[in-house]
Amino acid sequence: MQNVSAILYLVAAVLFILSLKGLSSPVSARRGNTYGMVGMLIAVLTTFAVMDKPVYALIVGAIVAGGAIGTWKAKTVEMTGMPELVAAMHSLVGLSAVLIAVAAVFHTGVEHTPVQKVELFIGAFIGAITFTASVVAFGKLSGKFGAKAVTFSGQHLLNLLLAVAMVGFGVVYFFTDSHAAFLMMCAIALVLGVTLIIPIGGADMPVVVSMLNSYSGWAAAGIGFTLNNPVLIIAGACVGASGAILSYIMCKAMNRSIVSVLLGGFGAEAAAGDSTASGPKSYKSGSAEDAAFLMSNADNVIIVPGYGLAVSRAQHALQEFADILTEKGVNVRYAIHPVAGRMPGHMNVLLAEAEVPYDQVLEMEEINSDFSNTDVVLVIGANDVVNPAAQKDKNSPIYGMPILEAYKARTTIVVKRSMSVGYAGLDNELFYMDKTMMVFGDAKKVVEGLVKAVEH
Repeated sequence: MQNVSAILYLVAAVLFILSLKGLSSPVSARRGNTYGMVGMLIAVLTTFAVMDKPVYALIVGAIVAGGAIGTWKAKTVEMTGMPELVAAMHSLVGLSAVLIAVAAVFHTGVEHTPVQKVELFIGAFIGAITFTASVVAFGKLSGKFGAKAVTFSGQHLLNLLLAVAMVGFGVVYFFTDSHAAFLMMCAIALVLGVTLIIPIGGADMPVVVSMLNSYSGWAAAGIGFTLNNPVLIIAGACVGASGAILSYIMCKAMNRSIVSVLLGGFGAEAAAGDSTASGPKSYKSGSAEDAAFLMSNADNVIIVPGYGLAVSRAQHALQEFADILTEKGVNVRYAIHPVAGRMPGHMNVLLAEAEVPYDQVLEMEEINSDFSNTDVVLVIGANDVVNPAAQKDKNSPIYGMPILEAYKARTTIVVKRSMSVGYAGLDNELFYMDKTMMVFGDAKKVVEGLVKAVEH
């Protein structure tokens, strides 16, 4: 049976790897999800088969309850709620790692080897940090805790002292098997998870979500060693490594240091900035009919979607409008910034839901050079990812962050509810340029107005 279980675990691990590969593209994402589900089913059934005297009622009850909650949430969650949902799921992975480690430490009659003690320590403290950090991230993304950074004097010193104390109690546990020391280590790690995340501004939360994804993977891998479960080790390592790579890509896309993410305090400057203090500025506004006229008479149109598009669920109406423009001979494409929305890949999923052709959706590096030759850019619900201050204002908190260069187009149309600042708390000079026309209103209603205008 041991050889059979090893083979089945290997099959599950291969399916998990294929799942990650599939999720790398919208074209193969559905297949990737299927691989992942089949792999998890094989892993769970194999674990049942090799367990020693399992308490089936508790295990099956937990699986059924979790499956029911997951099914309900998957059917009811709005696309705008996906970032905080992902953060919440990361918190559960971290909490699971902590609880498993505590159960292993308190399990009577089992003496852990030095290597197992180190694994328990690492898995527990990474899991604890992941749990509370993800809870804070969930609060910031959902608006329950506020998106602004929370900073105070001596913040980094406090984090350092907490980290030293956490490691110290871990060392005490290693040499004495003290349960109290292990619990103290976990408690300090829980606090450290909060203090590491609170100084991070809301605009930088996409990178934080990506990093927490990596943390949850490493926590799972650490506990996999404790449980001597190879598929958990492999799956955790895959998630941890892919999350770390994605975090690096996100940091590069926002011109941030990955070290700053690891140490906390990342993005505090951007969250604190606000350029609205310079006084009122003049801008031009128009109607949906005006915008429709400009785009229907253009040769090339680029659409830049943002979080506001997701909030109003305007993606289906937007694609209908894009189809009409295409029928009129207009070349329509979508430009995606790596951190558009509040989660990596948020806009890609949103557009895939509306069945936007994949060849029309281009990443920032692919399309940025085309803006200068574009007749009209439609910015709908986006703000910070098209802010020229990132390139032109050295005093701006987001200076140096790569942006979609919508300001280079001949005409820019911006759909917003009002002139309020974006998630980073910064005003946008794009809105006040002579070639920019603001169209105010709910994104879905405005787009529906565009559709009616071009149909007549």
